[in-house]
Amino acid sequence: MSENFKVISNNACIGNNVSIGEFVVVEDGVRIGDNCIIGHNVTIHKGSNIGDNVRIDDNTVIGKEPMRSVNSIFKDDKKLDPAFIQEGCLIGAGVIVYCGCTIGEKTLIADLATVRENVTVGSKTIIGRGAAIENFCKVGSNCKIETNVYLTAYSEVEDNVFIAPGVVTSNDNYAARSKERYKHFKGVTIKKGGRIGAQATILPGKVISEDGFAAAGSVVTKDVENAKIVAGNPARYLRDVAEDQLLKNQ
Repeated sequence: MSENFKVISNNACIGNNVSIGEFVVVEDGVRIGDNCIIGHNVTIHKGSNIGDNVRIDDNTVIGKEPMRSVNSIFKDDKKLDPAFIQEGCLIGAGVIVYCGCTIGEKTLIADLATVRENVTVGSKTIIGRGAAIENFCKVGSNCKIETNVYLTAYSEVEDNVFIAPGVVTSNDNYAARSKERYKHFKGVTIKKGGRIGAQATILPGKVISEDGFAAAGSVVTKDVENAKIVAGNPARYLRDVAEDQLLKNQ
């Protein structure tokens, strides 16, 4: 097909051996490194920086600017930095990575996932299909955030964390009632080696400590101590994590 089916800015910087599909838009100031594969119908917004050996699949948007409703608690007080996708990343189909994001090297973001603005993701992490990483989150390296996980805004996930499919986290104890809630927004914290089973729910501000484990289906209403397993609704201590399962022994 003709090159007319692509819109590539004259001041974008395209590396060597880059494959670009049809109906692609590459805006001003974009940098795409060497040996990248850009699928069909991809939009890369202005200033975005794509490292070497990155693959971006069909219908994905990189560097999207956020929209704000009139009553949003988030205010765009300063201009966001462009998105930065580091070397060796794999970005699936239908993914949206907002501006103000940095994605570490060799990270995989699977189909239909969303990574909001002001998010950092470490290296060699997996963001599963349909997962949503909300704004002002920090995700470490070597993590697995599985299919349809919802990581609420202002959360921190340290290295080597596992979050199973369908996990939901929250940051608002007031459930959108009263202005008092604005003072108390707090996401969840999952320390190094923490694990969460499928379909668990973690309430605002709760901490899962190092090697802590919230079992499948649990509702975590209190902090989880180091190397302890909690289960149930509300989640209560079940037993210690087995010695051979501790991160230090892997």
